[in-house]
This record gives sequence, structure tokens and C-alpha cells, in this order.
Amino acid sequence: MTARWLTLAPALLLAAQLPLGAGPEVHGERDVFAGPGVALVWAVLRGPSDEATQVVIRVVLAATAAGPSPYAYVRLYGIDPFSGARHVMLPGGRVPTTADLRTPRSTFADFPRREIRLYRTQEAWSADVPALTVYYLGVPDTTPEFVAEPALTAYLDGAAHRAGALSPSAR
Repeated sequence: MTARWLTLAPALLLAAQLPLGAGPEVHGERDVFAGPGVALVWAVLRGPSDEATQVVIRVVLAATAAGPSPYAYVRLYGIDPFSGARHVMLPGGRVPTTADLRTPRSTFADFPRREIRLYRTQEAWSADVPALTVYYLGVPDTTPEFVAEPALTAYLDGAAHRAGALSPSAR
């Protein structure tokens, strides 16, 4: 019983950090995530040094068959899965259609788990009660790296379009 508890304890600690009333938590797994009303695309922009290298997560809010995206706000957390310590990597805010969440790649050493929290309203964002949380256990292995901003932007636009979330004229 003790071994099972030690195995489950970190997962229970992380799950307990979502507020009451929060929506589902989904494992993102790959560098492109598409769900109803949202797409997430990951890429790395390499800098001249490791400290200058950025991980970019493009958040695209897209219309669904039922109407506009159910999400309007975003926040990005970094979490240490061993201690449960969490850090707001980007406080986020309203997302008109797209937002690029940029964090130094070096921050993944201390906070490898990332939670992209999506909110329906400003009130939910202020209270940190997400309608959907997409989490990753580090930078996905399939994430491409770029050395120039134009190539990064072209990739993010194209991948979001292929995911069905962005028309070429929406950016």
C-alpha cells in the first residue's frame, strides 16, 4: 500500500491544485494540439545562447460548429512535478484570435510541466477557474526548432491552419 501511495502522491498533489469548478485537464502530448475551439502549436526559436532560446506556444482560438470559440482568456503555468511548486510563467489575458506564449527554454529545468489554462470569461480568468487545462510534461519531442523569426512565424501559421484553427487571412 505504501508503494502505491508514493506512486500516486505526485499526481494527486497536482490534481489538487486545480480550483473547484475547473473544467477538464487534458494531456497535450504532441507539438500540435487541436480541440473544440482551440489549437496549440509549439516551436522553439533558437537564440545565440541557451539563455536566449525561447519556447513559443501559439494559442489559436477558433470558431466551432456551434459558434465562436468557447474560450477568451489564457494563462501559462510552469510546475515542478516533484515538489508541486507552481509558477505563473505568463499571466496572460484576453486572446482576440491568437497569442504567442514565449518563455525561455531554460525555465523548463525547474518547471518542466506546463499548463495552458483557457478561460471562458474575464471573471473566470481573474478567479483562475479554467474551462480547459492542457498540460505538457516538458517540451514535446516533436517540437521543431528555428533560427529565424520569419521561419518560426510561417511554421506556426501553417501548423495552426493545418490543425483547422486558423484561416490564412485571420493573422
